Amino acid sequence: MKVIGFGDNIVDRFLDRKVMYPGGNCVNVAVFARRLGVESAYLGVFGSDPLGAFVRDAIDAEGVDTSQCIIRDGLNGVTEIKVVDGDRIFLGWNEGGVTTSHPFALEDEHLKYLASADLVHSSVYSASEPQLPAVRSTGTLVSFDYSSEPERRTDSYLMQTAPYVDLALLSCGNMTVAAVENDLRRVHAAGVALAVGTRGQSGALMYDGERFLTQAAAPTDPLRFADTMGCGDAFLAGLVVSLLGSGWSRAYRPPADALQKALARGAESAAAQCYVEGAFGYGRAVEVAAGQSR
Repeated sequence: MKVIGFGDNIVDRFLDRKVMYPGGNCVNVAVFARRLGVESAYLGVFGSDPLGAFVRDAIDAEGVDTSQCIIRDGLNGVTEIKVVDGDRIFLGWNEGGVTTSHPFALEDEHLKYLASADLVHSSVYSASEPQLPAVRSTGTLVSFDYSSEPERRTDSYLMQTAPYVDLALLSCGNMTVAAVENDLRRVHAAGVALAVGTRGQSGALMYDGERFLTQAAAPTDPLRFADTMGCGDAFLAGLVVSLLGSGWSRAYRPPADALQKALARGAESAAAQCYVEGAFGYGRAVEVAAGQSR
């Protein structure tokens, strides 16, 4: 079983802690899948600056293959964050650095590499939309994180991406159940076989075109709670590893009990992630300019 994250990587700078961590949606899913016992790899673009090396070194240390990655001259992606009452607050970023300004362009050799995976995961922060048809053509399953921004839920964006996606993850925050169900129906109608909406402590919903399945959030110990960074990515990793273990393929959709089991596995993974600082550790102290630690 093999999972490849294709797309974004970033450095998360916590201004309140004065610590930076490696991360990025696609990196996180690859790392979390590896920690769940699955072979995994990351395919993406690193900046030529020290931050790019920092992220790559951490990914390599986790046993995730980065051999097919590219280093481009320029800045790696970096975002600035602070934590308030356990929740991360994004303060700004450099638009993803070279990962999005000069994104990865798949060649035949890369497509052969992706074809070795059971699932390839990408995201709205990866500038990978034009590459999705090629990823799909390899025969591997494709998951895609649509995040929470309304502009990523428009009909035009769904038309561009959904036909090439097998599983979509939507961050639905404090949306009502009715609103979540509506978005999941829309995503499914656009071409996605399995659509999942996460709602933090309110749990998650899945729509498979026939039914809605619900999953409560797994309990957490408040005394061990660090922050919510990477919880959605951990949920997705737990979900897809469980689905793949049940035999999920484009030709075979697992039955309802296997889907429910996968949702529970995702919830457990998300809860465990709440105890980790940053996405997957490897924190390094950084200097924060006066006035930035707001």
